Amino acid sequence: MDTPPGKRVHKYSRTRHVEYDGDHRFEHWYVSNQVYFITARCRERYAAFASPEARAVFWDRFEHHTRDGLFFPWVVSLMANHYHLLGYCRDGALLGRMMQRIHGSVAKLVNDLLPERRRPFWDKQGHQDYFDGCLRDAKQCRLTYRYVLTQSVRHGVCAHWREYPDTRVYIKLERGLKRSLELHAFLEGVPYKRYERTRRGKRT
Repeated sequence: MDTPPGKRVHKYSRTRHVEYDGDHRFEHWYVSNQVYFITARCRERYAAFASPEARAVFWDRFEHHTRDGLFFPWVVSLMANHYHLLGYCRDGALLGRMMQRIHGSVAKLVNDLLPERRRPFWDKQGHQDYFDGCLRDAKQCRLTYRYVLTQSVRHGVCAHWREYPDTRVYIKLERGLKRSLELHAFLEGVPYKRYERTRRGKRT
């Protein structure tokens, strides 16, 4: 299916092969004027962000580099070994560099706090150290916002997300959704072919 009018998608992958073992390759899609879901976790699910000092490093570098990258977070949850975020990307050309700088600086500075350095620091599944998804419509946006917002509850850390200090709400859902619909900031009509898996004995 063609890209919607006004949307230009730049794709990046570390491999030229479209599929491997029946799965579509991992790709980063860099799109301007787009609402994104982004997530990453530490290698081997190591709890690198267990300490308040490590979490402070993440937030400092995250907020610095998203500001420089013209990326506007809506809601972010940082757990002991991973994070999820939902936000708006104004300029897709800046997104790859922004993520590289967040991950590079966080890995270096958090490693300085750990008993032993973790190399690589981030999980490299599919040769990518983070997953980015361009949201397709308002329904998906609502579901994703709720998913990110309630991570601490889903993991049994607390009874309500407001009790968890490392879930940060930058903008309320309805406000962000209204503005995104005005800006046509969803990748409507484009299927998730790159994430689909065959059902040959695999969980989806």
